[in-house]
This record gives sequence, structure tokens and C-alpha cells, in this order.
Amino acid sequence: MTVATGVPASGRRGYQVPEELSARVPAEQRGPGLDRDAVRLLVSRGTEVSHHSFAELPRLLRAGDLLVVNTSPTLAAAVDGRIGHTRVVVHFSTRGDDGRWTVELRDPDGRGTTRARAGGPAGTEVRLPGGLRLVLEEAVSERLWWARVSGGVFGLLREHGRPVRYSYTERDQPLSVYQTVFALPSSDGSGSAEMPSAARPFTGRTVAELVSRGVGFAPVRLHAGVASVEAHEPPYPERFAVPETSARLINAVKAGDGRVLAVGTTAVRAVESAAGEDGVVRARAGWTDLVVTPERGVRVVDGLLTGLHEPEASHLLMLEAVAGRAAIDRGYEEALRGRYLWHEFGDVHLLLPPEDPHAEHCFSNCS
Repeated sequence: MTVATGVPASGRRGYQVPEELSARVPAEQRGPGLDRDAVRLLVSRGTEVSHHSFAELPRLLRAGDLLVVNTSPTLAAAVDGRIGHTRVVVHFSTRGDDGRWTVELRDPDGRGTTRARAGGPAGTEVRLPGGLRLVLEEAVSERLWWARVSGGVFGLLREHGRPVRYSYTERDQPLSVYQTVFALPSSDGSGSAEMPSAARPFTGRTVAELVSRGVGFAPVRLHAGVASVEAHEPPYPERFAVPETSARLINAVKAGDGRVLAVGTTAVRAVESAAGEDGVVRARAGWTDLVVTPERGVRVVDGLLTGLHEPEASHLLMLEAVAGRAAIDRGYEEALRGRYLWHEFGDVHLLLPPEDPHAEHCFSNCS
């Protein structure tokens, strides 16, 4: 696995996110009687923007729409370790085919969170709980290393791991807080180092209402690695799978009047990786190094539900590929004006195609 090269940087957008707009705790912990869906929903149809609660989502979609959702479970991917007498935190990112892992080393900062640490050199040994040893073997990027561990990593994570978190959050949370309603256990124990967070606001109630209104779901899987929160690197190769049943569903919707809407950038990457130049999705599994940019465009996805991203984030290129630069700039202007909350516990943004004023649509209970 190597980091994608030759990919244009997103370029810093002309906005800044005030620190107070970082979501510090999950929505359900902000007040009595709240659930995960107690977040706001910004809707962009081209450059037209409207403001909603997430609970309104079923009424904003159409019968015949299809939501592509990522079923990857979140791992407790952060583990304490030591290099000599120095404390470090190891973020286990991605498992390779040869049994090695890409890892990121971070320094504790005294608040239970971490900051980036320069790794290396090759041969550096990190002592882990349970008598395990991790040895850095090969640099992947300035922050990521291929490393080999002397024992079973999944057992280590289950016994000694905790979810990856960053300094904008208030405190550590149990792993259950980082699982989405769509998460399914992997047969080999693998999963995402960080939560596919666009799906976090969904509850069983929301899913049931969507189904009752004729909205379908197509499960895919992409195991997300550790985000580049400081360097904002382009995404690197990740494991994905698009099953045959989901490929058929997506192709059927594309052939009809429905819209294929991805829940999260990970779902976009997975489904676009399984699409040919003809736009037909085929069952595929393996590694994807696809980076979706405006130049490459999208072949399958008509819209996207996603969180709000930092101005340097490479994900913004994907958003532009789906909706166009003008729509993204307008949406983020409104998000800042409306004091929306950023990051994995924050509010969400639904990018839809502009409405055709001459089209007639059946939204629910249609005969």
C-alpha cells in the first residue's frame, strides 16, 4: 500500500471554522430525551440551501431513492505504548495482506487526547500491553508506517484498545458511541479505524420510516483508515467490498427514476471503485486507491450525505465532484452562518441534484 500521488491538493477554502463549532460530545449527551438524530441537516440542491433537522430526512427523499451505506464496524484502534521510557499512543489504521499494519504514532498531551508524532526510524520498537512488541518497518508517509506486531492485533484492540479521538472532543467515549446503526461485525474481526460518521445520526426509527416511504438501502463495506487531521493527505488505499445484491440494486435504480445517494465519503469511494467507465456497478472486493476529484467525476452517485469538513480536507474534492464548487462554497457559507457543528458528532450536509421544476415526483404512499 502506498499513499496516492499526483493527486491535486484540495486547496484551502476561504473559510475558517471557529473552535466553538466543534461538536464536543454526541448529540444524545447534549440534553435529556435526545437521540442520535438530534442534529441539524443542511440541504443543498445546487446552490439552493435549506435548513432542517435530521429527523426530517425521510420527508426530504423520494420513493425510489437508494441510500448506499457502509457496514464497516468501528474498531477500538487506539492503544497506549512506550518507546523506551516515553509514552506514545498507537493508532492502528489498516491491516495489510501480509499481516502488517499501517500505524500512526501520537504523543499524549495530558488531556487524554493526542497530537501527531514524528515516527521512525525504521526498527523503532514500541512496547504494547500484554507483552506485545510493535516494530516500525517502512514509512508510508510522513505520519504512517508499516509495522509488524508480535501477536494478534484484534485481540489487543479488544482488550486494551479505545476509540480514536482528537482534542476537539470533551472526553473518551465507549466504543458503542462510535458504531453506526448499519455496522455489522466482520468475520475476521476487521473494521474501520475511525467511524464512518455520516451514518451516525441514523436510528432504527429513521431507517424504518425511510423504508415505509419507499427508500431503499444498498450495503457496501469500506474499512476507513486513520484520518489525516493535521496534514490533510489524500486518502490512501483501503479495503472495500460491493456485494452482488447491492450492485444489482444500484444499477436498477440508475436505470429508473430513482437517485443513488451515498451515506458518507467512504460509501462514495466504495461504489465508485466498483463502477466501470460505462457507469455499471459490478460486484467487487479488494483494495481501492481511487481518489474522487472533480476532474475524475462520479459515475454512479447522484447525491451525498456527509459531515462538515475542514477547509484543507481532501474530501472537499469529492464533494465538488458530486455537487460542483459553487454548491459546496454556498453550502459552507450557510453552515458557518447558521452555526452548524463540525466533526464526527456534529451536523450533516445533504447534497442533492437541483430540482427539475417541470418534473412530478411521488414521495410516499403512491398508488
